[in-house]
Amino acid sequence: MRVLELLEEIEEIVDTAAGFPLTGKIMVDSQELLEIVREIRAELPDEIQQAQWIKNERERIISEAKTQYEAVIDDAQKQADTLVENNDITIKAKMRAEELIRVTENTAKQLKIGTYDYLDGILYSFQGKMEHLSSIYFGEMFTSIEKAFDDINSALASNRDELKDMAYRTQMNADDVPESFQSREEEG
Repeated sequence: MRVLELLEEIEEIVDTAAGFPLTGKIMVDSQELLEIVREIRAELPDEIQQAQWIKNERERIISEAKTQYEAVIDDAQKQADTLVENNDITIKAKMRAEELIRVTENTAKQLKIGTYDYLDGILYSFQGKMEHLSSIYFGEMFTSIEKAFDDINSALASNRDELKDMAYRTQMNADDVPESFQSREEEG
C-alpha cells in the first residue's frame, strides 16, 4: 500500500532529523514533508474507493439474497395454493410446503448472517488498518489527515453497527430492511 510507504518515509525523515538540544524539537525540510503529504492525499482516494466498493458489494449481496429469498417463498406459496384443500395429498403437500418455507427461511437467514459476518470482517480489518495508521504516523503536523482517517473509521464503525443490527433483526425474524435502508429506497 503506497500510503504506508509514504508514511514510513515521513517517519524516517523525523527519526534522522537533526535535533535542537533540550527542546525535543527537530529540524526537517518542509518542502520534502509537504511533497510526501501531497502524495498521501493523492493516494487516499484509492482507499476511499475501496471502502465504497465494499459498501456497494454489501448492498448487492443483501439485495440478491432478498430477491432469492422472496422468489423461493413465492414459489413455495404458489405450490401450496394449487393443492386441493382436504385430502391426504393436500395435507402432505402443506406439510412439505411449510417444511420448505422453514428450510428456505433458515437458509436465507444463514446466508444473510454469513454475508454480514464476511462484510463485518472486511470492515473490521479495514478499520484496524485505519486505527493502526492513525496511532503510529500522525501527530500535530497532520491533524487534517488524522481527521479524515477518523471520519472514515467512524463511517466504517457505523456500517459495522448497521450490519450487526441487520444481522440481529434477521436472527430475530424482524423486518430485513432497516429504517435507514427504507428511507434510502424511498428517496432513490
